[in-house]
Amino acid sequence: MIFEDLPTTPTSEELIDKSFSRAARAGNAKHGLEAQQSMLQTAANIISDNLENVVTAWPDFEYEDDVHPFYYELADAIVDVDRLRQSLSEVMWASRKTREIHEEYQPRLRKTDTDTARKHRKQAFARLADIVEQVDDELLYINKSRNDLRDLPEINPDEPTIVVAGYPNVGKSSFVNDVTNARGETASYPFTTKGIGLGHFEHERLRYQIVDTPGLLDRPPAERNEIESQAVSAIEHLADCMLVMVDPSAECGYPLASQLELRDSIIAQFETVPVLTIANKTDRREVWADQLEDLEADFEMSIETGENVETVLEAAVEAVDYEPELPFES
Repeated sequence: MIFEDLPTTPTSEELIDKSFSRAARAGNAKHGLEAQQSMLQTAANIISDNLENVVTAWPDFEYEDDVHPFYYELADAIVDVDRLRQSLSEVMWASRKTREIHEEYQPRLRKTDTDTARKHRKQAFARLADIVEQVDDELLYINKSRNDLRDLPEINPDEPTIVVAGYPNVGKSSFVNDVTNARGETASYPFTTKGIGLGHFEHERLRYQIVDTPGLLDRPPAERNEIESQAVSAIEHLADCMLVMVDPSAECGYPLASQLELRDSIIAQFETVPVLTIANKTDRREVWADQLEDLEADFEMSIETGENVETVLEAAVEAVDYEPELPFES
């Protein structure tokens, strides 16, 4: 996952201490003017390289090849991507400024006496420290962003993906667990305490991803907070097919009318994605048979008995209509 291996970002104090202590050791290994030159070069290189590495470790948010829109939207839901990009830009400026200070002072240390060279080197050190301290807030924000984003779930946005939605207790998680090899595999989003259910299955030798979204697509848009709404927008980039599961018996605790309103809101938001309405609990059909006309369900099934579960899965695969890219053949 693109954010998983981001290194810890040092604080300004840690970076200054590291560079100056290494510089002191470098100076102790030499004498006179050479010692002062070595100290300046060591401190400047460590600061500049470390700051540059902070920036280059991150993907470029401007390019889709670096950050898929799914992950971009998720990242922006958790951290302010514009603020993060600005912080990275400031840190890169500090890296370049450090090199400029080194280039400015190094000639002053060559043709002078040792005491004057030591004076110039101390001036350069003070300016280096000042530059690093100027980006302390940026370094802290970058590290906070790294800590938040590295916990994003391991979802492959390039795999064909089926997203399961609907109110709680309608059978979403049971369906995901029933049709996938990964039983109860979950990953936690920072913006929902319930985590998401994630599983995989193979159909005609192709691997599919199926996602359950508790805390996001189990209530009307008006009840979602800003972060959750943006997370739903991210899922728009991920979903190749939506299964909206409803419990016509209302034993889930939500009236059928409310469930269908949620279904309609999902259809409106995911207008470019095929959406199938799945009526669960055919084993309880006697309770809701008189509501078939209101349902307008595409399929009926029962997780409890297994009736039509494979039929629903095959319909979802057909709706995805995924064709893998084949290698070029001359």
